[in-house]
Amino acid sequence: MANNSGPKSSGARRSAPSPVQKKPLWRRILRGTLIWGSALALLGAIFLGTAVFFTMRELPDYSALKSSQNGQMIVVRARDGRELVSLGPSYGKWLPYDQIPAIMRDAIVSVEDRRFREHPGIDPIGLARAVYVSLTTDHRAKATSTLTQQLARNIFLTNTRSWNRKAREMVLALALERKFSKDQILELYLNKVYFGGGAYGIDAASRKFFGHPATELSTAEAAIIAGLVKAPSNYSPTADVEAAKGRGRVVLGLMAREGVISRSEADGVDFSQVTVAKEKGQNSVRYFTDWALPQLDMLLPENNEPIEVWTTLDPAMQDAATKSIDANVPKGAQGALVSMDRDGAVLAMVGGTDYVNSNYNRATSALRQPGSSWKLFVYLAALEAGYTPGDRVVDEPVTIQGWSPQNDGRNFAGQIDVRTAFAYSKNTVAAQLGNEVGFGTVASMAKRFGITTQINTKPAMVLGTSEVRVIDMTRAFAAVSAGGTSVEPYGITKVTTTSGELLYEHKSVQGQVLVPHYVAAGITDLLQTAVAIGTGRAAQIGRPVAGKTGTTSSNKDGWFLGFSSGITTGVWMGRDDAKRVAGLSGGHAPARAFSDYMKVAVAKRPVEPFDTELKLPEWQLEPDDEAMQGNPEDYYYTDENGNLVHPDGGPDQQPYGQGQVPEGPGYNGGAVPPDYGPQGPQPLNGTPPAAGSDFLDRATGREREDPGLRPGQGAGPYPGPRPTPAPRVIPMPRPTATRIPGTTQP
Repeated sequence: MANNSGPKSSGARRSAPSPVQKKPLWRRILRGTLIWGSALALLGAIFLGTAVFFTMRELPDYSALKSSQNGQMIVVRARDGRELVSLGPSYGKWLPYDQIPAIMRDAIVSVEDRRFREHPGIDPIGLARAVYVSLTTDHRAKATSTLTQQLARNIFLTNTRSWNRKAREMVLALALERKFSKDQILELYLNKVYFGGGAYGIDAASRKFFGHPATELSTAEAAIIAGLVKAPSNYSPTADVEAAKGRGRVVLGLMAREGVISRSEADGVDFSQVTVAKEKGQNSVRYFTDWALPQLDMLLPENNEPIEVWTTLDPAMQDAATKSIDANVPKGAQGALVSMDRDGAVLAMVGGTDYVNSNYNRATSALRQPGSSWKLFVYLAALEAGYTPGDRVVDEPVTIQGWSPQNDGRNFAGQIDVRTAFAYSKNTVAAQLGNEVGFGTVASMAKRFGITTQINTKPAMVLGTSEVRVIDMTRAFAAVSAGGTSVEPYGITKVTTTSGELLYEHKSVQGQVLVPHYVAAGITDLLQTAVAIGTGRAAQIGRPVAGKTGTTSSNKDGWFLGFSSGITTGVWMGRDDAKRVAGLSGGHAPARAFSDYMKVAVAKRPVEPFDTELKLPEWQLEPDDEAMQGNPEDYYYTDENGNLVHPDGGPDQQPYGQGQVPEGPGYNGGAVPPDYGPQGPQPLNGTPPAAGSDFLDRATGREREDPGLRPGQGAGPYPGPRPTPAPRVIPMPRPTATRIPGTTQP
């Protein structure tokens, strides 16, 4: 037998224990991430729960949320206290949940938050989808806010886009869901959400857009209102009814997809039966309110309570202004009008032909060339420099720095007075006057009278090549009406709370004297003549009117500005694209619009004659006027060397005094000296002779008037074109406008 007690073979020996193998690195990282992630998630949940808990405790109760309002309501009143328009938010009747039409509730949930009944205030599925879209595409995530989040934002937050605001919005939404039921949240939402046009809540929206309470909403109307939340300005029925109906069809499609209504019901809704209510207050009054109300930011301290704004607008005048523009503006063109009282109160303002189609205010914002109405500043500068309305100038071809202005009609009147040159808007005379006083002086005069835009100083500037605003030009003419005193336009007289507390009241301020009284009187004389016999005859209204026309090249702009009985009105017409308007000129459509409006505006005011009396300063008195202040027998003058000269023509002799009798032929029955002519001085009984007309002509520098010219009025209307003389080239730098000898010299 074999012996089995011997040692075992090596294969039977116990193997040594193997070392412990480590887990893969990725598994360890994953495990650590899960542990830390869970810890952080737990901490986040604790933090979020704490934030929601304390936020919920601080939320107002349901009745307080119902009474809270968004935005500030502003009631705008006219000059007589009549309500013009109510702006800002409007709130309809609060509708409890069970009074809100079911179709309205279903429509808003389907389009804004289809998982409203399932989520806790924020939609995890929606958030996950938004994150995925952001990470996988370049498109920004959309529609991530639930109805509850939107409600929280509308009541407690702003629309500022930031992560901080979004986080606060989520916390508030979770708190709202913990404190209120789903029905309460939906009731709050539908009564407080903004639907556009100042309407907050479905009842306000229904009344605004369809003219009836929300309890009477049809399926089509409910779909339209539900579609407004996304973009109220884009889908507003009053702005674009077809876009609103198209959006309503999209809402019905979403409702059918969610099973709220059937597809056949959605397809059977007839949007052609929807009638949009006529929007109130969307007329030319809004041009005025758009200009006046932004001034509240400067007039009032920060204030969010409802207020009433009392304005200077006169409803009857505003209506007349609107009708005058509509009746006279050329087809395809636009029109603007500004009318001011003598203290600057804006009585009427029209910024265009249709506010609904275009709310751009051409009366206060548009920059247009004023044409010849700019000559107001040219002649103001000339009058201040020493010219008078009766001074004689020459309408003839002229070239200044290579520029040769032409008159309308390409003709020249020759010798005329300043009054006639202005009345018939002679471009060559305006160019000469501007060149004489200096184009910078004309620009300075315009700035002095309230022109706020940039002014060029090239020669052609005298014809109105610098762009201006209608309100600024009207202000300048109002300053002339005020006797050369500055006028500041204003539109708000006072502001009160709805309870009557006074927040602001306009204080009258004495205007600054812009030009001496005689300059204002002189320019008023010229403006009155322009309407009486000149280019502005169509602006006559049966009482004194002073004004000026303006027409730019190629008939792109037409102006008339003028005043009567303390009311100053400026009218502009033209196209927004600055294209030619056939037949447009300041003396036609704008002047007729001015006349139509002013007949209504001044109807209840007394007739006021203009003050055109020139009370000239002593340095500007005519020699004849100066002689009347001294001894009437002291007829003498000085020659170019400063020597005294008396009627006998002899130099270096004293003028005749009391009791002196001249010697020589022609006196005491002698022959008349040839220099004196047939009407020379004829002494009688030793009395010193009166100076003859020739002597006075030489003494005053006056020449005999052209028999064809009317004294004091110049040439007046001339029968027809005169022969065109050769252009007179004005040298630089300081020539003078052609003035006929015998006029006042500064």
